[in-house]
Amino acid sequence: MKQLYDQVSFTCSKNVTKKYSTSFSLAVNMLSPKIREGIYSIYAFVRFADEIVDSFHDFEKEELLNEFEQNYYRAFDKNISLNPILNCFQLTVKKYNITDDLIQSFLKSMRADLKKETYETVEEYNDYIYGSADVVGLMCLKVFVNGDEEKYESLKKPAMRLGSAFQKVNFLRDLKDDYEILHRSYFPGVNLKELSVEEKAEIIADIESDFKAAFVGIKKLPLEAKFGVYTAYVYYRRLLKKLNSTPSNEILNTRIRVSNPMKISLLARSFVVYKLNLL
Repeated sequence: MKQLYDQVSFTCSKNVTKKYSTSFSLAVNMLSPKIREGIYSIYAFVRFADEIVDSFHDFEKEELLNEFEQNYYRAFDKNISLNPILNCFQLTVKKYNITDDLIQSFLKSMRADLKKETYETVEEYNDYIYGSADVVGLMCLKVFVNGDEEKYESLKKPAMRLGSAFQKVNFLRDLKDDYEILHRSYFPGVNLKELSVEEKAEIIADIESDFKAAFVGIKKLPLEAKFGVYTAYVYYRRLLKKLNSTPSNEILNTRIRVSNPMKISLLARSFVVYKLNLL
């Protein structure tokens, strides 16, 4: 009967993904069915941790995050949790040999969000991005390569660059909420109240560099993962294009989005590129 409960757990993670991110959910649907459960479980785990530090303002966030971590390790040791998100995540961790250093690095960055508001140096900035985004890309890569350690090692750097690109786009897109509600400033040396044209251009160029390096890896992904990852890549490139065309003095006053019709259009174009073996 544990098998039925595990299926229910993975369904819960799928529902979390669909509710929190229609864009990511769309990309996951483009993956091979046999690896979707693993990616849903990773997303749900990191999403819940992120929700604790970003949204649960009326609760003791640090206590909740500590409980979340403790319950994960208890689930890992016992091979089960009555929290379905933790139950399916620990199954994925074991199935795909996701190393604990990745999980600990992620939780370290989540803990930084509890207290740290400003990132003064590039080193601090890069360290936060590694834990909050790069390692999530590496967890997903573990699923994509399904035990092929040689393939994993060869694709680690591009996977990290893709995670960095996604996170930096999110930083730029979410400037308003991060700065006004959460009082966070991730970009070192940048005055968000007066984001200059030059500062914005530097941030955009840095992200473009990440995307360029990541694309090399996307082309080498296993077929089960390539189209889904490319779909997410195309979506975030579109977001970056919209951010680039938005005046720097307006970015802090709005949240750039990609419309649902545009998402469908991007999906169709991505499929054509994929089917024509242009990846």
